[in-house]
Amino acid sequence: MNVTSLATALATAPRPWAEFPAAAACDAVGVLTDIDDTLTTDGRITPDALAALAQLKAAGLHVIAITGRPMGWSEPFARPLDQGGWPIDAIVAENGAVALFRDGDALTIEYAQDDATRTRNAVRLREVAARVLREVPGTTLARDSAGRVTDIAIDHGEFARLSPAQIDAAVAVMGREGMNATVSSIHINGWFGEHTKLSGARWIVQRLFGQALDAQRWVYVGDSTNDQLMFGHFPLSVGVANLMAFADVLTVWPNYITQAARGAGFAEVARQLVGARQRATR
Repeated sequence: MNVTSLATALATAPRPWAEFPAAAACDAVGVLTDIDDTLTTDGRITPDALAALAQLKAAGLHVIAITGRPMGWSEPFARPLDQGGWPIDAIVAENGAVALFRDGDALTIEYAQDDATRTRNAVRLREVAARVLREVPGTTLARDSAGRVTDIAIDHGEFARLSPAQIDAAVAVMGREGMNATVSSIHINGWFGEHTKLSGARWIVQRLFGQALDAQRWVYVGDSTNDQLMFGHFPLSVGVANLMAFADVLTVWPNYITQAARGAGFAEVARQLVGARQRATR
């Protein structure tokens, strides 16, 4: 990190998560969370993060995952608990395009785009994917691409490694094709349409609970540059410690940051929220 970047990071540095006010924790109704490198560590959810999800639910908080991962990848984790699902209310996948949630013992999947739009876009998605692979040497599709319905993903940090220049070039190709594009800690995602993580969060809260999303009462947890829209919208925003790897390029920071990274950082978020609520009821 150069001197200018360091000065900017220090000037905008979020507060330690331990300083999160107890009153806000007690007033919160739920947690929205990214998955990769926020809930997961090295591609897997760790026991402490999985236990944290259960603790949040037991404390009366809703938990919804908002991810760039595809519908097919997300489906097993959105299933009922007795079918191996996580203790969460829903997963919004593909950056706001697909909602997966339980309806009794069944899994419901809904889309932000209608059938005709998805069918029309599928052709364009394949064409853009081919163009990225052709024009940016070294790029490969993400291994979870078979489960994608509304977007494409280029691997830059999960099983492949791309340079910043390669990442920028892939994003530029997507942009020239009229796509929205974001860069997570592992993938470059591109899609047609106006949906975002934020629109997906609004959609699922209205769909499940019949009310508008109140940004003042939901905690958002993330780890990467593609979480900046959410960091800017939610006053109760928190980054897990590995977010600092992106300090050079972040322009919107969360208001809080954990000491621990990845799944351990998420568990730290849960402990603080649950502990404050328990102390308030004594």
